[in-house]
Amino acid sequence: MEIQITSRKFRAKDSLKDFISKKVKTLEKYNNDILDANIVLSYTHQSDSIKHADIVLQVPGKTLSASEESEDFNVSIDNAVEKLQRQLKKLKTKQISKKR
Repeated sequence: MEIQITSRKFRAKDSLKDFISKKVKTLEKYNNDILDANIVLSYTHQSDSIKHADIVLQVPGKTLSASEESEDFNVSIDNAVEKLQRQLKKLKTKQISKKR
């Protein structure tokens, strides 16, 4: 899986990039066929300090996406990864039911 991290209007620290990479790699246990992951980090309002995280996964035949907003990038990433876990589980059950 190829992971691409984009930060808009700021420079992301290496610790944040490492955290994102570890979290996104945990998604591989739900689906081994993930081709790549694109993560976009941005501020919605710089005065309010609302952090926005978008994650887009490319799976053969599908594109899964999740976006979250919170006061911290780590929380936003955690919540977006949880959404993608649910989407990957649902995709897996649909693929299994089609085979039967």
